[in-house]
Amino acid sequence: MAKSTPSRESIKKRTIKYMQELGTYKIQYNQVIEVYSDMLYQYNILSHKFEEGDFEAMVETEKSSGKKSPILASLETLRRDIGTYSDRLMLNAKTYNAEIEQPKKEKSVFAQFLEGQKR
Repeated sequence: MAKSTPSRESIKKRTIKYMQELGTYKIQYNQVIEVYSDMLYQYNILSHKFEEGDFEAMVETEKSSGKKSPILASLETLRRDIGTYSDRLMLNAKTYNAEIEQPKKEKSVFAQFLEGQKR
């Protein structure tokens, strides 16, 4: 494990901190946050191994001369799953904007009329 790989616990704490800053954190999300943190931890370790292997994308096997590297396949799966979990935890701009920052609704004609009557 490389020195720069954050621990599962530090990833979890950082994720909770980000969610608190965004106003999306609830203690009930801790189990999902743990899984998300574990996936990020695994992704970091596998990324370092992939780099140490000179980013070898294809490996030879007994049956094939060009099979996708197991590390690369795992990284691709983790990348997709991390994206899904970050959506669920509202940790990316797309889901945050869709869930939290609802577009301003125009006032109904009736509401506008009532405001006019207050003056």
